[in-house]
Amino acid sequence: MNAPGGNRPETLAGQLLGDEQGADLVAHQIAVALRREMAFRAGEIDKVWKYVLFSFFIMKDVTTYESDPDGLLYDPRVRAAMAQFADDDETLLTFEAGAAVRTANQAVERMRAHGAQGRGVSAGALDLLVRLNNSEHGISIGELARASGVSSRNATGLVDTLEHNGLVRRVPDPKDRRSVLAEITPAGRAWMEAFRKPSQLAMRAMFQGFTPEELVVLRDLCLRLAANQHRLAEHLRQIGQQP
Repeated sequence: MNAPGGNRPETLAGQLLGDEQGADLVAHQIAVALRREMAFRAGEIDKVWKYVLFSFFIMKDVTTYESDPDGLLYDPRVRAAMAQFADDDETLLTFEAGAAVRTANQAVERMRAHGAQGRGVSAGALDLLVRLNNSEHGISIGELARASGVSSRNATGLVDTLEHNGLVRRVPDPKDRRSVLAEITPAGRAWMEAFRKPSQLAMRAMFQGFTPEELVVLRDLCLRLAANQHRLAEHLRQIGQQP
C-alpha cells in the first residue's frame, strides 16, 4: 500500500532518515500497524502514515548537530550563544544541557501536537483526555487543571471543546451536588483506542536507536532535573521570592 502522495513508505522513510535500516524499520512498523488496523477508514490510515513520518522528519534535524571528540552530539550554535553566560567549561555544559532539554521537549511536543491535531484535538485537550481515560470516575475541572499545569479557565475551555466533540461529558459530583465532574464518554474511549497504535509507532520512531538502558537513564535524568526545579521553587517560595 502506498503512503499519501503515492510514494512508497520505504522511499519516504529513506529520504527522511538517509539510511536503509531506518527505512526498513519504519516500513515494517507501518505495515504491521495497517494489517492490525484494517478497520480504520482510508483517511485514518493516511493519518497513521503522516504521524509516523512526521516524527522521522523531526529526527532529521539531528544531522545539523556535530560530535565532540568522544562522539557525543552537541549543537554548535547553542554552544556559541551560551558561551557569553559561562565563565568555565563546566558552567557552559549546564547551559548546553538546559538548551538540549528544551530542544528535545519541543520535538516531542511538536510530534504530539501534530498527531492530536490530525485527529481534531489540540495537544492540551489530549492531555485532559488521557487523564480522564485513565480514571474510572469523573475528575473535577480544578483537579484536571492542577494535574495538567494549566489555569482552571483554560481547563474549562478544553473540557467545553471535548464535550462539544462528544468525547467528554459533565456529570454531577456524587460527593458534592454543587460541583460537576468531567467524565470521558464511550466515544472518547474509542477515540483513545484508535489513537493508541499511531502513538506507539510515533514514540518508537522518536526514540529509534535508543537502548532500553539509555531510555531508563534518560527518564531518570529528566526527572532528577524536574526534582531540582521543584526544590528550587520551594526554596524561593520560602524566602519570599517568585521562582
